Amino acid sequence: MTYEQVVNFLNISVASIAEQPITIGDILLVPTLLIIGFLLTKWLVKLITQRLTTKNTDPNIIHLLQRVFYVVAITIIVITTLDVINVPITAFAFLSGAIAIGFGFGFGAQNIINNFISGWILMWERPIRIGDFLEVEDAKGIVEQINTRSTRIKRVDGVHLLIPNSKLLENTVINWTLVNSLMRTTVRVGVAYGTSAKKVSELILQATTEQSNILTDPKPLVTFEDFGDNALIFEVNFWMNSNVEGGLRVMRSNIRFRLDELFEEHNIVVAFPQRDVHLDGSITIVNKD
Repeated sequence: MTYEQVVNFLNISVASIAEQPITIGDILLVPTLLIIGFLLTKWLVKLITQRLTTKNTDPNIIHLLQRVFYVVAITIIVITTLDVINVPITAFAFLSGAIAIGFGFGFGAQNIINNFISGWILMWERPIRIGDFLEVEDAKGIVEQINTRSTRIKRVDGVHLLIPNSKLLENTVINWTLVNSLMRTTVRVGVAYGTSAKKVSELILQATTEQSNILTDPKPLVTFEDFGDNALIFEVNFWMNSNVEGGLRVMRSNIRFRLDELFEEHNIVVAFPQRDVHLDGSITIVNKD
């Protein structure tokens, strides 16, 4: 096939948009331009991300800039491609609008659009950020990625969840690290009756303050909660920096381990349920004969 034959073949018109003929060459040129544009966009995003990462930029800012850059780049690629093949943007806008309306009514795309808009709201207002510890209904986990349709959360047991963005905006979400990573928790213990309450309070405070991750301001507070059925109930409240709930559990465990050692050194008994049974001494014998 000669060069002229190839040119004539590529110039064959197969359709027309707004009285503008679309040739075989245009059809072959469109995917070529799109592939080159997407590859170039991906390379530029990777380059920008690496430079921002080396400067210790907030990952949430990096994520938002990536999304904005992708949208701008895709818009430029589409407009440039249409201009190269001489297709008016107005005609394409009308066609895409008709398709969008058809999908919206026919395939329930309202939810997709809702999640898409919600994703941009989350990234712009930042009520939820990458690295935050969330509690959504019965699930607790760390935010790993905020996408345009859903947010990926790594649950405390390692399972990954994909939560629609609209659900995070429309429902109540507990963000443990929205303002800071300060968290308060308590350790509760009961000791046997007859034990010195002041001594127990001193030992609980000692076991708590010995933990390096516990804040001294506000300082831990030990309270004598109640005279229980089987024990004197004490509780210590303290604050610490923790990005996950597991850090609180580990700290509570460390305090209990230390309390066990201190109580053993000072012969303090941790109370356990006890029941006294009293017999009145009278026994009635029933003769069945």
